Amino acid sequence: MRMLLVVVLLAGGLAGLPTAPHARADPETCPPTCDRIPDTAWIPPWNIPLNSRYTWPPLSAVAVTATAPRFRFEELCGSAPVAHDPRAYAVAERASAANPEAQWQLQAQVFHWRGETWRGGQLAQEVFNAGVAALRACQRTAPDSSPSLTVDKLGEMAAVVSGPTILHEYLVANPDNSTVTELALWSTAPPLTPWPALTDSTVLDALGAPLCEAYLGSCP
Repeated sequence: MRMLLVVVLLAGGLAGLPTAPHARADPETCPPTCDRIPDTAWIPPWNIPLNSRYTWPPLSAVAVTATAPRFRFEELCGSAPVAHDPRAYAVAERASAANPEAQWQLQAQVFHWRGETWRGGQLAQEVFNAGVAALRACQRTAPDSSPSLTVDKLGEMAAVVSGPTILHEYLVANPDNSTVTELALWSTAPPLTPWPALTDSTVLDALGAPLCEAYLGSCP
């Protein structure tokens, strides 16, 4: 009986001792981190045009919360604000990299709508469609700027806006994970660094692919 009592007391004392915390990596997928943009949702720097010239930073490292977010071409084109803009209540982050004038500047954004995917998917497609329409109207709102869509298909758009500022714009919407992602690079004309020879489809694929990794179960 005395030996049993000692064992019980030892067990109770050991149970009360503090234990070392378990190391846990910060999750980078949604779920569980759906209240921010996962690090894995951003296009890798080596897939961004002109990386060999500018060595773009990892976008997740420079991303900040986007307040009142708009696409880069909306600013350039002077597009009117969108009434009841769904981007106002999306989880939205912006990453940017600045260079001297006449060099290329970079902006990337990711928008994600939480909740039921069927509704978030509708909002993602709505924002994408409205964006394409605004880009098509660019010359009406900014007469010095001339837009040319080089890729225009369901959920994917690439365009060049010519004028005092040259803008290469890429936009991808994935309704299956309620997300829209943007990549924009621009320079005053003429740019000191020529635009590289590449296909816009390659950039769009690299822009959209990370969404499947970041938002689990959203892609076949």
